[in-house]
Order: sequence, then structure tokens, then C-alpha cells
Amino acid sequence: MNCSSCAAAMESLALPGHAGATVDVDVCRGCHAFWFDPRESLQLAPGSTLRLFSLIGETPKAGRTPLSTRLRCPRCRARLVLTNDLQRSTSFRYWRCPSGHGRFITFFDFLREKNFVRPLSPKQIEELRRNIQSVNCSNCGAPIDVSKESTCAHCGTPLSMLDMKQAETVVAELKRAAEPRPIDPALPLELARARRDVEASFAAETDWWREAGSTGIVEAGFSALMGWLNKSRR
Repeated sequence: MNCSSCAAAMESLALPGHAGATVDVDVCRGCHAFWFDPRESLQLAPGSTLRLFSLIGETPKAGRTPLSTRLRCPRCRARLVLTNDLQRSTSFRYWRCPSGHGRFITFFDFLREKNFVRPLSPKQIEELRRNIQSVNCSNCGAPIDVSKESTCAHCGTPLSMLDMKQAETVVAELKRAAEPRPIDPALPLELARARRDVEASFAAETDWWREAGSTGIVEAGFSALMGWLNKSRR
């Protein structure tokens, strides 16, 4: 299958679904996006959702391909329709095939759909402005002048961060669902400490701030979390 945006061949992942089913998810690492056939996103087992979560965290952020203004269905080549949706109180968007063949969604909006990302609070935005002048949008990659703006002027995405409390819960679920060996009893404490470290970084000038300025806030949170996750696998 070719990507709806750049037309390059997508990587196919066969992942466990609910009730013993297999879900085939197609990934374009260049465009930072997934293609889901109808209802595939909802059919993912917890461990599979976290596999995609880890894939996002491990994908290099440099060299991301800008999305085309005309996205095409990889099945029928119809033009995809931009669709806005809501998961609990979090808005996200995707591009759907008008004939019902599936949908194209960026990594960032997938994280929003799964409640991994939340907008910064006004207090956190003020802390951000005291530490760095510009960040890259975690959705489209465009620069955001944080001294003047709290949303991306290019795609309209608000300044956001990885929701470490939700990520803590999800990573613990990954360990339960995907690993045959017993869970390290210290894991919950390690994950809680990772969350506190990232959240506390809004009150201190650290290497985390420098990374946030060069790669993006969500990406910096991912780096912190993946470091703890990799440590827990040893």
C-alpha cells in the first residue's frame, strides 16, 4: 500500500487485536502517519496500541515529509475528507475515504485520539516562555514563536505535551499485556518518577528544555518516557 500523502510504500504491521484477531496497520515513517482500515484503530489490543506508541517515540523527528494538500485513498484514489472528531474532551482530526475504505491520521492526532497528549495549561505556557523562545509544532513541525503564540500558525495545533499521567498508566499496561516475564514490582514507582521529572521540568531550566526547543515538547516528553521504558526492560 502506498502512502496517501507522499505515495511511498508504507510499512505494514500485523498487530494483535481484540478476541484473537489480527489488525494490519500501515505506517509511513516519512510522513509520521498511519492508515487504518475501517474500525482498525478501535480493534487494537492494549499491547498493540502501546507498540504504536513506542514506534512513534522511536521514529526520528528530523526529515519529516510535509503532508500533501491533496491526500488520496490508497484503495480507490478518491480524495480524502478532513474530519474533526472528539475523544472525551480532546479534539483530534483525520482524513477519511468518502467510500468508507479507511482513514489517514498523523502520529500526533493518533496520540490525541488515545488521550496521550494534552494542551499546556496557561501556567505551563508562561514557564515555557521563560525558558525558550521557539519550539517546533509536534503536529506539523512548523516553528512556533512562544513569546507571541500559543498555537501553531500553520496548522492551528495548540502547544501540547505528552500526558505523563496517562502515559504512566499505558506503559504499565504494555508491560502487563506484551511481556511474558513477571513485571518488575518497582516499575510503577519508576514510571511515576519519570512523570514527576518531566512535569517538574516546567519549573527548572534543564537539558529537557533544550531538547524541547530543538525537537518539540511532545517529543521531549517521549524521550524522557522512552528512557525509563528502556531502563525497565533491562
